Amino acid sequence: MKNSILLLFPLAVFAQKGETQLKINTITLPLGMVNLGIEHAISNKITLQADGFISPWKSFAGNHLQMYMAFGEGRYYFDKSFSKFYIGPNIGIGFFDIQKWNYWNTNNYQRGLTILTGATIGYQAKLNDRLNLDIFVGGGHSQGNYKGYYKDDSGIGRYDSAHAFNKSGEWLLYKGGIMLTYKLKRKNPSK
Repeated sequence: MKNSILLLFPLAVFAQKGETQLKINTITLPLGMVNLGIEHAISNKITLQADGFISPWKSFAGNHLQMYMAFGEGRYYFDKSFSKFYIGPNIGIGFFDIQKWNYWNTNNYQRGLTILTGATIGYQAKLNDRLNLDIFVGGGHSQGNYKGYYKDDSGIGRYDSAHAFNKSGEWLLYKGGIMLTYKLKRKNPSK
């Protein structure tokens, strides 16, 4: 019963009468990385957003860069929902097969998962009645569990000495870009 309520909660939030926007990140898309989102107003100044990020690259400029992340975020707009400056907390989960920045141009890469907690700050500018630009950056704490491997895997396997997973906690920027947003049109029940 408790699990059913948890599954229905997101549906109940998005079923409320309020503006909803679909989003796509215009910065990551030309790189073959997809960042999609949906944001819904729950009051005049507060919205909830769910978004996902996919970097499918097994190799990008010779480095592993495969990531799958999902975030939930609350936003407080200082003017009104979907208008001007906002700030809000976020939480996410990520699965990765990457070379961390300090391992670029080496034979080592990391594969694991991470929990991300932090905040986003941004600005949403109106283009017309249906389109906005959402300029944002977000970061915070990343707590990762991963295993380290050799790229050429010449029978050696892992480069690290951990028996199970390495643990890594870091403060970093983990999301950002310029989202093109599209306001969904609500059906008018009186027509």
